[in-house]
Amino acid sequence: MAAFPHSPNHTFRRLRGQLSPAEFAAAVRRSAREIGETVSCDARYIGRVESGEIRCPNYAYERVFLHMFPGRTLTDLGFSPREAVRGRWAQRTPDTHKESDVQRRAFMAGGSATVAAATFGLTLLGDTRRVPSRAGEAEAAAVEDAVRQIRLLDDRHGADALYRRAAAPLRAAYALLDAGATRQSTEDRLHAGAGELAISVGWLAHDSGRFDDARSHYAEALATARVSGDAGLEAHAFSNMAFLARDCGRPRESVRAAQAGRRAARSLGSQRLLALLALREAGGWAGLADRRACEEALVRAHTEFSRGPADADPEWMSFFGEAELESLESRCWAALGEHARAARHARRAADLQDPHFARNVALYTAELADNLARAGAPDEAARAGERVLDLLEDVQSTRIRSMLSATARTLVPHQRSPRVGAFLARHAEA
Repeated sequence: MAAFPHSPNHTFRRLRGQLSPAEFAAAVRRSAREIGETVSCDARYIGRVESGEIRCPNYAYERVFLHMFPGRTLTDLGFSPREAVRGRWAQRTPDTHKESDVQRRAFMAGGSATVAAATFGLTLLGDTRRVPSRAGEAEAAAVEDAVRQIRLLDDRHGADALYRRAAAPLRAAYALLDAGATRQSTEDRLHAGAGELAISVGWLAHDSGRFDDARSHYAEALATARVSGDAGLEAHAFSNMAFLARDCGRPRESVRAAQAGRRAARSLGSQRLLALLALREAGGWAGLADRRACEEALVRAHTEFSRGPADADPEWMSFFGEAELESLESRCWAALGEHARAARHARRAADLQDPHFARNVALYTAELADNLARAGAPDEAARAGERVLDLLEDVQSTRIRSMLSATARTLVPHQRSPRVGAFLARHAEA
């Protein structure tokens, strides 16, 4: 029987069986890959389904769930019929399966018009003329869905083409906050959603080299967290601020931001979040050339990571697995000048990374190429660099391209090697 609004979806809970929410979320992601779909499912999303907060999944999740449970309908899985889910924002959602496939193919082709097509759903939130006088649950859900869509597109394609497009939904989200909400619970969701959206847009700016814009968006998210008393959002904002400070060459600020994030995260019950913040701190200490403090932070990160996932892990941390841990440690050793050791971690990161996160595969492989070049293995570095060039046909990231350009400069003295020469020629053409 379909779940009623705010009533638990007991049917879906029974289908999960003995799996934990995190394990079931992993099964959902695997099933998505089997049919070429992209979802960033995590334990929090499963919890929202089982609590009845998600009355009817979007079309991507619908296809995945029906693939996982063949022969069943959405109502068989405990969801409400789509036509029964009311609300102006929900009604504006495109209702053809074919359209999302067209949008994905359009994005792959590049260009501003096709990017607009791929991010079609963001325009529904981004039109501030449609902001209601008082926001309700449908508007809060629209903000949350915009955050997920940005993350999915970034995971697949990188930030460059998305940043400008994502600014409009962010403006609309804060317009909704300014309008006020019909309930306090909705207002809390809007604060959290607007803050997460600010971080997502900030990350797009960060990854595309717009550091001043990124800093502004992260600060906006931190202010939203402080106003609403949201410790999880505060920890997320500090995590990204620590990352940005490191990339801007301000390692001491990176350490302070990571430590502030850990203070905010202590009460949240997520060891994985504490591990990520420890890695952010380690990166700052490495930038300060403080090897001892860096190693102590790395030990904390590995200890906390080894305690495993938990239901309290934030939804945005779906990217943080063993591959990301290896990558962040690689960056520490690179900053300390141990490039051979950094290359070993970068190679493990690239090997472990789920292909769904195409941008991260490209990033880790670029890190591998750069460390190999600096460690005196030019042919291996060129081979990895060519792999990055293959990935950059579908991924648009100024950050990754800048890293690859630095690797190319390092390899110029070895250009007489046929493999290095081929890579340099191809890189110059790209």
